[in-house]
Amino acid sequence: MHLLKEELRHIFTNRKIRVPIIALLFIPVLYSGMFLWAFWDPYAHMDDLPVVIVNEDKGASFEGEHLALGDELVDKLKDSDNFKFDFKSKKDAYKGLKNQDYYLLVEIPDNFSENATTLMDDEPKKLDLVYVPNESYNFLASQIGETAMEKIKASLSEKVTETYADTIFSKITDMADGIGQASDGAGKLSDGSNELKDGTATLHEKLAELASKSIEFKEGMYTANNGSKELASGLNTLNQGLAELGKGHSTLTSLTGDLAAGSQGLADGVSAAKAGIDQINGNMPALKNGAASVEAGAKSLSENLAQFQQGMQSVNAGMTQFKNSMNDVIAQMPPEKQKEVLTLFASLDQLSKSSVELSNGANKLHGGAEQLNKGQEQLAAGIGQLATRTPELEAGAGKLAKGVKDFQAGMKTYDQKFAEAQNGANKLVTGAGTLSGGLNQLADGTDKITSGAGQLEEGAKKIADGTKEVSDGSKELADKLSEGADEATSVHADDKTFNMMASPVKVKNEKINEVPNYGTGFAPYFISLGLFVGALLLSIVFPLKEPAAIPRNAWNWFTSKFTILSAIGIVQGLIAAAVLILGLGLEVKNIPLFLLFVIATSITFVALIQFFVTAFGDPGRFIAILILIFQLTTSAGTFPLEVIPGFLQHFNAFLPMTYTVQGFKAVISSGDYSVMWHNLFILIGFMAIFMIGSLGYFKLMHKRQFKTLVQD
Repeated sequence: MHLLKEELRHIFTNRKIRVPIIALLFIPVLYSGMFLWAFWDPYAHMDDLPVVIVNEDKGASFEGEHLALGDELVDKLKDSDNFKFDFKSKKDAYKGLKNQDYYLLVEIPDNFSENATTLMDDEPKKLDLVYVPNESYNFLASQIGETAMEKIKASLSEKVTETYADTIFSKITDMADGIGQASDGAGKLSDGSNELKDGTATLHEKLAELASKSIEFKEGMYTANNGSKELASGLNTLNQGLAELGKGHSTLTSLTGDLAAGSQGLADGVSAAKAGIDQINGNMPALKNGAASVEAGAKSLSENLAQFQQGMQSVNAGMTQFKNSMNDVIAQMPPEKQKEVLTLFASLDQLSKSSVELSNGANKLHGGAEQLNKGQEQLAAGIGQLATRTPELEAGAGKLAKGVKDFQAGMKTYDQKFAEAQNGANKLVTGAGTLSGGLNQLADGTDKITSGAGQLEEGAKKIADGTKEVSDGSKELADKLSEGADEATSVHADDKTFNMMASPVKVKNEKINEVPNYGTGFAPYFISLGLFVGALLLSIVFPLKEPAAIPRNAWNWFTSKFTILSAIGIVQGLIAAAVLILGLGLEVKNIPLFLLFVIATSITFVALIQFFVTAFGDPGRFIAILILIFQLTTSAGTFPLEVIPGFLQHFNAFLPMTYTVQGFKAVISSGDYSVMWHNLFILIGFMAIFMIGSLGYFKLMHKRQFKTLVQD
């Protein structure tokens, strides 16, 4: 106690020490109070920060209305108190920025409004605002300006979105009408799709029938093809029969000539007989010779008629075969052609009958000639009768000659008809070949038709299934369009709706442990800084090592110095706390605990300074300054610890200011007193370490300097 009284007496009696100490009592409040006062709430004075605005916007037309976003922005800025706005031309504005009349410049380009109308374009353009800060004039002002520009950008975005929202909702109204019309059209589409569904079902049914019939058609074509081949074969046979008929016809023609010559000779002979009958009785030798001639002529006629009969038999056989082969052909001929052919066949039948009768007559004539030759005696006997019957014989011979001539005329007609029949048969053979070839191709085509009909049936089935889905989908489309039209027409937009679309998200800032201003946020940092600087300056004006009297022991020496230093430090802290609370209006969660933590902080810093300065003198004071510098950068009092270099982050846990800042934050802002107490105990640990260090130094020095004096 004696040494402490001497220290106090020395302070109060020595003006050189007393006055500086009194001044030092206000050092912490000057540091913390002045800094916090200066930056207590800088955003409250933004209206004094000069900012120049350049409006080059020319405006634009949008949906038939004039859009002038640049002018609207200028009007808003004029009503705003964010900055001290000044509105200049581009030339004057940039000149003022360069002369440091303004901290920053905001330029609204000439295409500002025009770009706002390009939202629906293929390549929409953003609205550019040119932000030009003069960072060399004041860097923080440019940073504050960027924050303000974000607010301006958000406000402009909201305005542009409101404009588009207004347009969109008007389009929605138009769209509702269009959707209604689309709904009606979809209803018609649904009806049409139902009809299409029915039609495709019918199509599928008919195509199935087509596929079935195509198979029957295919089988019929195969039958027709085979029939055409048989027809071609029959026509070839007919053609061959006609060739044989032609040969028989030539023989018949030749025999007809002989018959004509014979009949004419017969007529001449009858005439001669009539002329010479009267001479027969007197000229029997001549009659005998004439009878022999008659016998020879009859024999020749009989032989020729036999050949003629053979030819006619061949003709009859050919005609029979020709008629049989021509039955199917004749059935397909036109009626007029059928009549001609049937007439020809009737003539041929009559000719055949006549040839038979002629042949029989020739045979009888031959037999009669023989009887004439044998019964010439009887002739002589009956010559009288013959003379009376000669006129009748002459008339019969005339009729025979005439009949033969008619037969020759009929043969000429037969020649013409036969040539036509043969020509027609040739054409039929050629046509039958063409028909057979065409039917072959048609038969091949029917295979493809049958295959295609099957594919068509399958495709029709798929179409039928698809049209059912179309029908169902079109009905659903009609229903949904109707619902959409109802919903679209139920939209009623106003300015509140446009504003909600323009700014749909409202950030509700629910702060935890709200810090009202910059001053409150920085108070833990500046209070710690002020108390440390106060303790450091105290080491300059107050002797930390030299005692006011001879100390009895090291403890007495240490406690006298530490008590004085702690008392001054406590007073410094209390003055600073009082000014901050009463003068600046600093709000703390708990005033007693706040004052307790101020005292603990001040004593900790006093103990630190006492140790280094007492033990090392001026180098120790330099060490204390280095510690202060490291504390300012690593205590996380301004920027978060994570954003400083990693190397510096390692010092954070080993410096006391780290814990003073955390403790002040707890007792001022968060109210988490457990954190405060935790940091307080750590500070007490720092305090004890430095106190023990100082006490150890005083023990060492006391042994060296004052042990002998105290013993004496």
